[in-house]
Amino acid sequence: MSEKNKPRSVACPTCNKPVPWSEASPWRPFCSERCRLIDLGEWLGEEKRIAGEPLPPTPEEWTD
Repeated sequence: MSEKNKPRSVACPTCNKPVPWSEASPWRPFCSERCRLIDLGEWLGEEKRIAGEPLPPTPEEWTD
């Protein structure tokens, strides 16, 4: 296979294993369902988050 036809490879966000960016990789950008679920668990557990401004307090959080 020539370099031109070779699919681009990306690093799995969980384990850094190279993953071809093609239809042959159903879990892309992850190398496997396991790595995808590990990443999801980190987001749900708030180990990962997107930086930004804090949200304003909700009415339930207001103090008199």
